[in-house]
Amino acid sequence: MLKQYFDPQLTEAGCDEAGRGCLAGPVFAAAVILPKDYVNHDLNDSKKLSEKKRNRLREEITREALCWSIASCSNTEIDEMNILRASITAMHRAIESLSITPELLLIDGNRFYRYRSIPHQTIIHGDAIYLSIAAASVLAKTARDEFMQRLHLEYPGYSWNRNKGYPTREHRQAIMRSGTTPWHRLSFNLFDIQTEIEF
Repeated sequence: MLKQYFDPQLTEAGCDEAGRGCLAGPVFAAAVILPKDYVNHDLNDSKKLSEKKRNRLREEITREALCWSIASCSNTEIDEMNILRASITAMHRAIESLSITPELLLIDGNRFYRYRSIPHQTIIHGDAIYLSIAAASVLAKTARDEFMQRLHLEYPGYSWNRNKGYPTREHRQAIMRSGTTPWHRLSFNLFDIQTEIEF
């Protein structure tokens, strides 16, 4: 099972993002404060979970967490400020919206810009180590997937219901065939068919 906390004396918020590597759509982030005694043997990095399990866990997390928040940075903001800064900005927005002020931030990854005066700890693969970061991972991922499902109804030719905006071969081929949409990240390499990822 993942670890329950980093410091038992502090109110910790786990933070993670989803959609950083996508070609289209916003980057989403979530912040979650769990009870210190919270236990969940199924919770893990959202990428390691099935869609069905992520959706089930989302219901439990939002029910059991002391507080939680989801925020995003748009594709135009990503183009303006770069994806790293946009990802961290989305995390800052999620933290800002928490109803409880955390005393420590647990950040998935190795880069973060200080948020106000709250101490933070960056943790590589933190979403597979700490429950609160894994919970944030699930909330950010499910929120973003739902957003891309809705966008698919407006732009069905890009298969966002399946690829969620990631650089799959079918997504790149659709861009080459039909051009970009207002939701594409124009600062990204949209047309290199050799760099698609599996999703």
